Amino acid sequence: MSKKNKTTTNARQERLEAARKEQQAAERRRNGILYGAAGLAVALIAGAVFWAISNDEGRKIAAADEIEGVETYDYPGGNHVSGTVDYKETPPVGGEHNPAWLNCGVYDKPVPNENAVHSLEHGAVWITYQPDLAEDQVDKLVDMTPKTYGLISPFEGMDSPITISAWGTQLKVDSADDPRLEPFIKKYRQGPQTPEPGAACTGGVDA
Repeated sequence: MSKKNKTTTNARQERLEAARKEQQAAERRRNGILYGAAGLAVALIAGAVFWAISNDEGRKIAAADEIEGVETYDYPGGNHVSGTVDYKETPPVGGEHNPAWLNCGVYDKPVPNENAVHSLEHGAVWITYQPDLAEDQVDKLVDMTPKTYGLISPFEGMDSPITISAWGTQLKVDSADDPRLEPFIKKYRQGPQTPEPGAACTGGVDA
């Protein structure tokens, strides 16, 4: 590798690492606020959120077909298991998973499916892309990855250049410019299909 290419690669890795640290810091700040709230306040907030989700769930699920191409899967929850899981979908969108969730953030190498699925159970969205995706496309995906409850990593063996997943839902696209990506994030990040909304996406494991 030439000195110029090596410098470019190092700069890109540093940029991705900085973005991941920024996301994790934002998530830690969020968790600190939640954990510092009084018990009564937490109970009241949880009750309000539950009421809102319960009343809005039917409308949101009914509107799923507004995002063309979204596939849904029936995963009411998943058991904690050790070892490798043979998932039906690529990338996986639910089912059994490792007891430790993957810390949300930006990863420039593939991550363990079993840990990432646990993060999906907590309400994260997971953006995956083919390892040979153009650098400018990856940069756009990194920019749109949520600061909290967002994961992004390369993924080998996908049948589309880019796939975005949440628990029980998935969308495959050809370009980071696809206008359906942002609506997917807004709809399914901490969406009504999430088995454990609000559970932590930090304090777990890094890839």
